[in-house]
Amino acid sequence: MIARFAVRVVLLAGFAAFGSIGFGRGLAALLWMSIILCAAVGLLRREPLFGAVLNHWDECAAFGALFALVHLASELG
Repeated sequence: MIARFAVRVVLLAGFAAFGSIGFGRGLAALLWMSIILCAAVGLLRREPLFGAVLNHWDECAAFGALFALVHLASELG
């Protein structure tokens, strides 16, 4: 899960760097879509919310925290 998360963050940052709406807004939009995707996959796979193993719900929470950080930084800057 950690490797998958790292690869996705690098890919999202790469796509946001070449977006036409700016890096902060583009990254925030892509992170929001990643949150929705991880939640949908977690629901479809019926993964436990507070399981002993990292799963899509944990990835969803990590993307949510990163989204909040990027959103706050883009609002202040």
